[in-house]
Amino acid sequence: MSTVPAQDFAGRVALITGAGNGIGRETARQLAARGAVVAVNDLKPEFVEAVVAEIRAAGGQAFGVVQNIASREGIQAAVAQAREQGGRFDVLVNNAAWVRYQAVPDIQPDTLERMLDVGFKAVIWGTQAAAAAMDPERGGAIVNVASTAALRSTLNSVVYSGIKAGILGLTRAAAAELGVRHIRVNAVCPSAVPTEGTQRNRNAERDALRIARTPLGRLGTVEDIARGICFLASDQAGFISAQTLAVDGGVTFTNL
Repeated sequence: MSTVPAQDFAGRVALITGAGNGIGRETARQLAARGAVVAVNDLKPEFVEAVVAEIRAAGGQAFGVVQNIASREGIQAAVAQAREQGGRFDVLVNNAAWVRYQAVPDIQPDTLERMLDVGFKAVIWGTQAAAAAMDPERGGAIVNVASTAALRSTLNSVVYSGIKAGILGLTRAAAAELGVRHIRVNAVCPSAVPTEGTQRNRNAERDALRIARTPLGRLGTVEDIARGICFLASDQAGFISAQTLAVDGGVTFTNL
């Protein structure tokens, strides 16, 4: 039985947005451990510096990309820096998000706009910039981080669920258009995963309910999600495109 090569991303340059903590940080760590040169993006310099230092201390290659990707200019600058500093551009992980859960009567324009800017528009502009930066013959991979909320919604999540469902649609459309350029586009849908960013929406009672409804009997971890992202970005998934991978312990498509 074959095993995943330890250095299957050797020489490739990968940009992960929102990599200062949580899923993005772990994805950066795993890609670097598998040989990638990782461009670590976040808005906060101290977060970026910490992740870069951690990767380098473990023997990996990484550099920081401090850009606000909530605008077309910001994500374009991030991709351009990654390509210039890395010497090439192979993988984009659209991970960054800004999330607020609000009931329908409470949705406010400023919240809606910020969630759209970071969580949806940045994916479109990032895809545009990445496709232009990738070698036309070699191609590359784009992995979009959606959510099981795109497949099975909860209360107070009209904006969040709508954005994440939109990510799945644009993933398929981008895959259809960019395949001729050897660019694969896929999405992962994590279930509830304990991170710094989700802490405000978690408590022991809610976690216990989620665990009871999950066939594998536990919450997911950032390591679980990062492994799914790395798989979709790797040559192991070389004939996989336009797909949605639910990394959720089975909770989305079961009814416990």
